[in-house]
Amino acid sequence: MVAILNWGLGHATRCIPIIKELQLNDFEPIIASDGQALELLKKEFPGLNHIELPSYNIQYSKNGRYLKWKMIKDSPKILKAIREENELTSKIVESYNIQGIISDNRFGVRSKKLKKNVFITHQLNVLSGSTSFLSSYIHQQYIGKFDQCWVPDVEKESNLSGILGHPKMKPKNVKYIGLLSRLEKRRTPELYDFLVLLSGPEPQRSILESILLKKLKKYEARILFIRGVISEEKLNLPDTTIEIKNYLYGKALEEAINSSKYIISRSGYTTLMDLAKLHKKAFFIPTPGQKEQEYLAKRLEKLGIAPFCKQEKFDLTQLKRIEDYKGLSDFGNHTVFRDLFSFFERE
Repeated sequence: MVAILNWGLGHATRCIPIIKELQLNDFEPIIASDGQALELLKKEFPGLNHIELPSYNIQYSKNGRYLKWKMIKDSPKILKAIREENELTSKIVESYNIQGIISDNRFGVRSKKLKKNVFITHQLNVLSGSTSFLSSYIHQQYIGKFDQCWVPDVEKESNLSGILGHPKMKPKNVKYIGLLSRLEKRRTPELYDFLVLLSGPEPQRSILESILLKKLKKYEARILFIRGVISEEKLNLPDTTIEIKNYLYGKALEEAINSSKYIISRSGYTTLMDLAKLHKKAFFIPTPGQKEQEYLAKRLEKLGIAPFCKQEKFDLTQLKRIEDYKGLSDFGNHTVFRDLFSFFERE
């Protein structure tokens, strides 16, 4: 069973190559998630079994400064969902004769009956400002309940996640598996000057969408705007040449990114892995209050890789800075899935 957190679409999309490789290596994946993440995975893998898990129902505050306190306020609700998904996991393991579990940030999806429970995260350290020590400690306690923890990064000093995935003291069950991306770099004609790639929980996704559409609608450039919503309802925006899509997936998304000169997006970790695989130049706008994205964006700017700005500070002049940075690049350490999956074949 591959269980995926519904927090934007990043967790779902980074699990796509894992699910595909499981199929190629003669495993039978069962997908478990909820919300838009589950809807996306149904579109990617219509022939597989899909199970709906209890929702963590994670939403951001409109003001990023209050995100941490909103998460603390919502923690009883999240803990309830974790208990419910753990109870449901026991039933699923029996009903489907599950032999192994891969859980991308779903704390309750594990089974004591199995010795093959894997947790996926790039955050061994969870940044939360003055409470980072506590949030990291709690997260590592959950990680310790799994048999292995796969970190989608390289172990060497030149890495993508920085202190998020490379704490001074890391759990003993950690295994670095290389960057995960379902995309491939291809030579394509340059069709767009900018590709806007949105994702993430509401209401911040919609807030950034409104800001960018207002700023870009009269900008003289070839722009493809991917909203990051799994919906068939179209957004009508008169008096603009911006090409708007609700979502793209599979080869269509791969082609869109490859054929775009620059990317404008959140600094979510899955997005960074995709853009590194495709060697793209980008401009990042971290989600307000999300310390992880703020840290990654600042780190990339400090390393001369990509510029960023705060959401409320964005204007079109910021985009001129992109060319002054070297852009993201692939680390060359690609996941060897056959070796990784041997964990599930051991007695």
